[in-house]
Amino acid sequence: MMDAAPRHIIDWVGSQILPHEGHVRACLRRARISRDDVEDIIQEAYCRLASLTSVDHIVSPRAYFLTVAKNIALAHLRRARIVHMESMDEIERFDVLSDDPSPEQIISGRAELARLQTLISSLPDRCRRIFVMRRVEGLPQKEIARILGLSETTIENDAAKGLRLIMRAISSDDKRSRSRKEARRDAGIQRN
Repeated sequence: MMDAAPRHIIDWVGSQILPHEGHVRACLRRARISRDDVEDIIQEAYCRLASLTSVDHIVSPRAYFLTVAKNIALAHLRRARIVHMESMDEIERFDVLSDDPSPEQIISGRAELARLQTLISSLPDRCRRIFVMRRVEGLPQKEIARILGLSETTIENDAAKGLRLIMRAISSDDKRSRSRKEARRDAGIQRN
């Protein structure tokens, strides 16, 4: 029988590892690992982490958890009689080196930020000021009302209006983008 893990290790696993369980599960599912095997891998990973005597050497808990899960998954696949090569490839691609976003995520994020900035700048003047103060700067409604000399109801209504206009524009842009993709796809089908 295994001795109980030291309290500081249990606390560390709870605060630094547990929040990443969903991400690790998603990576394992993408690797086409069965639900039961995913559960076994996660459980074994927690056991290995709980057996650590120190966590001082761990710089990135997320990356460490992914590495442990990846190694366990690879060991499970090596022992399996039938192994899908796609599963091995997917596990090998686990992003374990960094918590930093990928270059693709950075580019996508910047594009979304630019899009949002454009939408915010297109709001009516007062609505834009209120929206930025409330949603970007995080000021409370009461404070914005005091600063602008307006009622809290006006602040609430304009903040909601700004959000509604932005959401409507995003929805409209997304529909146009889907329509263009469908038109290109249809045009490609008709050419063949």
